[in-house]
Amino acid sequence: MKEIIFEGCGTAIATPFTKDGINFTEFERLLEDQIKNKIDAIIICGTTGESSTMSKDEKKELIKFAIEKINKRTKAIIGTGSNNTKEAVEMSKYAEQVGADGLLVVTPYYNKTTQKGLIEHYKTIASSVKIPIIMYSVPSRTGVNIEPNTCLELSKIENIVAIKEASGDLSQVAKIASLCKGNLCIYSGNDDQILPVLSLGGKGVISVLSNIMPEYTHDIVKKYLEGETAKATKMQLEVIELINSLFSEVNPIPVKYALNLMGYDFGTPRLPLVELSDINKEKIKELMKKQGLI
Repeated sequence: MKEIIFEGCGTAIATPFTKDGINFTEFERLLEDQIKNKIDAIIICGTTGESSTMSKDEKKELIKFAIEKINKRTKAIIGTGSNNTKEAVEMSKYAEQVGADGLLVVTPYYNKTTQKGLIEHYKTIASSVKIPIIMYSVPSRTGVNIEPNTCLELSKIENIVAIKEASGDLSQVAKIASLCKGNLCIYSGNDDQILPVLSLGGKGVISVLSNIMPEYTHDIVKKYLEGETAKATKMQLEVIELINSLFSEVNPIPVKYALNLMGYDFGTPRLPLVELSDINKEKIKELMKKQGLI
């Protein structure tokens, strides 16, 4: 059995921007609130963090800042993926150097690759660092799927320990679990599939919802793993509408608006993403009031 980086809920944390750069004051505020509310890991520079519109210098500054502020109070996992293997290696080495607990490495996007190419890409990154790696499969964004047999091959590498599975295909998740067994932990990459993935042996979720409901999302996983399956199921279903609203437009457009409603100053996403539409603003506001968040 390989090391489990975390069990429970990891927040794919949003990044607040000003016109001049990153708003570190508000970012630290959300970090502290996440830690106070039982979050099991924080994922910095992921999709929700808008890493795709951050410069390399911005990423490095944010990574270092986050790791120092977290200070081992929870797991700090850094998104270092790229469609350029050389750059992914560079960022992975940097994250390891400044104290990351693990890496989240998305599949190459735009130029894409074959399954053989995926194996070589991940092998190259894994051989450049010693810390554990979570692969990230999100074909709706990247156009590339990590197939179950590819997962099996990559699970043989010592520091490739997990996959964030966001394909939405539960049959595929079951095949990965069956093939890889204890050599590859599975995290749900979709908030609406926490329970189904846990039922197939998953260890938790890498979540957008937990930006605004950290303890609640943590508790869904905790209760399931402690055998309170009916309670966990009820909790999952109670927030399905809110989860859907957080994906009513491209992530992280809705969650940044939700954070602003809660009193954070997370501004608007960077172009090409734009502010949430009025109709979806009203829907999120209504659902957040229902949950007692505002």
